[in-house]
Amino acid sequence: MKPEQFKADVLPLRDGLFRVARRMLEEEQDAEDAVQEAFLKLWQLRDSLDRYDSLAAFATTVTRNLCIDKLRLRERQCSLDDSLYKQAAPDNPYLQLERSSTEALLKAIIEDLPGLQQAIIKLRDIEEYELDEIATITGTSVEAVRVNLSRARKRVRETFVRMTNH
Repeated sequence: MKPEQFKADVLPLRDGLFRVARRMLEEEQDAEDAVQEAFLKLWQLRDSLDRYDSLAAFATTVTRNLCIDKLRLRERQCSLDDSLYKQAAPDNPYLQLERSSTEALLKAIIEDLPGLQQAIIKLRDIEEYELDEIATITGTSVEAVRVNLSRARKRVRETFVRMTNH
């Protein structure tokens, strides 16, 4: 793929890729970094991009995978206690502490899911994508998305109940 064609075909995908990255990473700067890394990776693969039926779906997959890598790295670098300080305290600090702990626990449980289930549950329940959009992004069938979403939700529910009911 020539540079002019790359500019015409790939650069217009930026807003959509940023939206995916922003929703997954929850931080604007991290999302910008992920999109830039995705463009770099796509540039390195520019000679083989013609093989893909949907350049947008492939670019989204590359971005999603980079976001998953960033989330894994972030989890290793940050302790769960750090999430308590990211949110403003409401009138009831005990309620805020409990809410933060629950959010951190759910986030940790989701991070422990297998990669595909983790991506699907985030895309559906956090980013509110439709099942067919998730199927396109993940390169799986709609039925596979349904099955993985069901399994992911069940695992999150069971793990949460087990960890909160001493």
